[in-house]
Amino acid sequence: MIPPADSLVKYDNPLLVSKNTEKKSPKARPLKVSPQQQVVTGPVPPPPKPKTPTSDATKQQTEEILNSILPPREWMENNQLWVQQVASTPCTRMDVVHLQEQLDMKLQQRQARETGICPVRRELYTQCFDELIRQVTINCSERGLLLLRVRDEIRMTIAAYQTLYESSVAFGMRKALQAEQGKADTEKKIAGLEMEKRDLERQVNEQKAKCEAIEKREAERRQVEEKKHTEELQFLKRTNQQLKTQLEGIIAPKK
Repeated sequence: MIPPADSLVKYDNPLLVSKNTEKKSPKARPLKVSPQQQVVTGPVPPPPKPKTPTSDATKQQTEEILNSILPPREWMENNQLWVQQVASTPCTRMDVVHLQEQLDMKLQQRQARETGICPVRRELYTQCFDELIRQVTINCSERGLLLLRVRDEIRMTIAAYQTLYESSVAFGMRKALQAEQGKADTEKKIAGLEMEKRDLERQVNEQKAKCEAIEKREAERRQVEEKKHTEELQFLKRTNQQLKTQLEGIIAPKK
């Protein structure tokens, strides 16, 4: 027989329930008979009447609570159904010490990380907490049920944090992809603007060159016009002086 995965939770010996695929209800625990149990042939003294019904009812109630808190493990082997239920024997102080030693040993064997998110460490501590709930439930079922509520609340909180973490990772990846896409678009836009800037600078340089050429041409034309105007002015002055001299020469003999 290949037993299921090892766990920190203490289980009873596996029981063969059926040779076919039909599964027996886990609540049939009070009818359990171990295959290795020996039948006593001698007379068995009856238990005390005042204590037997109460102790049997309490034990059966405790076992039902244990089955509801920690359901039995079931697996198929050679077309046979095997069931292994959690142990209902009371625990001692040494059991707790042994549980702590097993926890430390398994953490070291499976190389669980001491800090950060570690599924191995979480699994082992979950098994340890389930074993503590089992031990407490045997002594006080009400305390065990309260610890069960605490365990379920912790699991829901961890599941909520895990969902939040996964959604935040997806959101971060989505934003990163959007940023990469936006970066590519921005780089493309920058390249286009730089090309447009170079084209505008070229046009500005061309216009400046044209403006300088026009200014130079107009300056030369102005110089030519000023020179021409000066020469005409000098010519007119000389002509005026000559005419004045002639006029004075004509008028002078008459006197």
